[in-house]
Amino acid sequence: MTATPLKLHWWKGVPNFGDAVSAHVVSYVSGRKVEHARPRHADLFAVGSMLQTARRAFQEGPRQEGAKTWIWGTGTLGVVNRDFLKNVSVGCARGPISAALLKLDTEQFGDPGLLINEVLSDVPKRTDRIGIVPHHTLMDDPVLKALIAADPAYLLIDPRAVAEDVCLQIASCAHVFASSLHGLIVADAYGVPNTWVDPVGQSRLKYHDYAASIGRPLIAPVSIAQIPDTKPEPITYGAGIARARACLKRTFPAALRAENQTELA
Repeated sequence: MTATPLKLHWWKGVPNFGDAVSAHVVSYVSGRKVEHARPRHADLFAVGSMLQTARRAFQEGPRQEGAKTWIWGTGTLGVVNRDFLKNVSVGCARGPISAALLKLDTEQFGDPGLLINEVLSDVPKRTDRIGIVPHHTLMDDPVLKALIAADPAYLLIDPRAVAEDVCLQIASCAHVFASSLHGLIVADAYGVPNTWVDPVGQSRLKYHDYAASIGRPLIAPVSIAQIPDTKPEPITYGAGIARARACLKRTFPAALRAENQTELA
């Protein structure tokens, strides 16, 4: 790997595996070590809904040291002013909704979390467990706790746990219910049928943004109470996942790769 670490910004508030996978994926694609950086000093924004953060950091001008900061697979939670775009470089957006809100003329979309199956490829044997990955704010939901206690078939997967462990738990399940966006994305990455659960109190835009990037039909979530009566549906949008993965590999900034790292196949 190149000796100089790649400076990546990801959210480090409440521990959340969806944000933590950013460093794993970026290190894999770039062939470099990755270290966390404050927004203004980052080489790259990747996994997460961080376009508002990027806008706050760069609306007044580009960073002072090095080349412009790159946006690669990042999304938005809502309307964001596009005044910062002249001060950053854009590889791809998470999805077409983020791109439309920024008036980006692009058809390059993908969430970098879709590459996690190539990073953590030594997966456990698939079981018949039904995984439930709540948004971290819903871990103490009383309806969820009662559901888990009532049936040993359910496996509660804590999104605040170590990212590698969470991903491999998801990969081992027969079906995953998730109100965590990256619960859905990681399940898609490993080919595990998955169902969207109501992310109570959270914006739904990011879920629709991701779904649109892979051509996934995602109209409305189920409630926690509806989980026992909801059957898994097969993944019918595999071509969209493959397209997004190819886009992510193609649009990763060549300038950020290690000297001996070529574009991934």
